[in-house]
Amino acid sequence: MIQILAFAYTGLTALPMLMHLGAAAGAPLGRLTVGGRFPGRLPPAWRALALVQVALLATMAGAVLAKAGIGAAPLAPLFWPALALTLLSLAANAASPSRPERLLWTPVLFLMVATALGVGLS
Repeated sequence: MIQILAFAYTGLTALPMLMHLGAAAGAPLGRLTVGGRFPGRLPPAWRALALVQVALLATMAGAVLAKAGIGAAPLAPLFWPALALTLLSLAANAASPSRPERLLWTPVLFLMVATALGVGLS
């Protein structure tokens, strides 16, 4: 069961990763990130930060997989910080002034927190 939860977290993590990759490539997805500050395309500096977010999310998914005994074991110590960042992201998105961001990411992050907790408490 722990492995199923870890794969679920990873699959859910793919959703914001894809959105950030699209935003970094110039897609008009700004209303779905950074509080909707940029309703269309993100400015160049923010597009670069979207790539940093992709790397961070990939590391977090790797840490959850490692905690479940799948993947790179050196990432396992990053599990609890990854869970903390997921919780912070949930809070930030739930409080976002951007309604589309709140409606899309709050449920996704809630499920990410639930699956990560399942991994961590197993």
